[in-house]
Amino acid sequence: MNRLMQFIAMLALVIGAAAPAHAETLIAAMSSHQIQITSNYTGSQLTVFGVVERDGRTVARGDPYDIVVTVRGPKRMLLVREKERLGPIWINRTQRRFPDSSLFLTVASNRPLSDILSADSARRERIGLENAQQRKDAALDLDVTTARFQDGLIRILSDKGLYSSEERGVTFLSNTMFSAPIDVPATAPTGSYEIDIVLYAGGVPLARQSTNFEVVKSGMEQRLASGAHDLPLLYGLVTVILALLLGWLASVVFRRD
Repeated sequence: MNRLMQFIAMLALVIGAAAPAHAETLIAAMSSHQIQITSNYTGSQLTVFGVVERDGRTVARGDPYDIVVTVRGPKRMLLVREKERLGPIWINRTQRRFPDSSLFLTVASNRPLSDILSADSARRERIGLENAQQRKDAALDLDVTTARFQDGLIRILSDKGLYSSEERGVTFLSNTMFSAPIDVPATAPTGSYEIDIVLYAGGVPLARQSTNFEVVKSGMEQRLASGAHDLPLLYGLVTVILALLLGWLASVVFRRD
């Protein structure tokens, strides 16, 4: 029995020594966790900054570090329609629904994603504009039609400034310190935004860190939005009265004698 216990103890020590140690730890923070929308809001910018902490007992890696920052905004059901020409008019024919899709999506890295990891790894780890919306349990390959609609969705939201990819959006301030500015346009919806930061070396993910921020209304805009949500009947009645009053004032001002 004693020999058996000694053998189990030695086996545990061998397994523990062979288990891979986390040589790197990723620590990240943000310049602010809230963006307030006021009447003169024209957009804002946040900065993600962090540091890579290495275990002092491990040897330095031969490959340099890479950072990929993915920002996902509030999720909604998005519907993409394809127009087709029927005689002299255009009509909506084919459509695709994309449930739980982010209204805002930004991917920033210190160099092109194709130089950081392979296309298969990017799909598997949901890195990049084309892959960030995929569910973890979904198939990696999309059918041709769905892929075409997804490209259209990315193109439409990119034109609105809600989707973007910055190949030089992450700057290394030293070998282990980095920063990444995040531009939030005026058209960005209110809600919670998730930030996923992944550390790579030689195409292998080493560490991951997540944080978040919120875009909220403040001042008169927030009071009006709260009133419309909490007291819809009163809000609608006041709106109608104001519209009638403004219409009457306009008729008085521009009345011809």
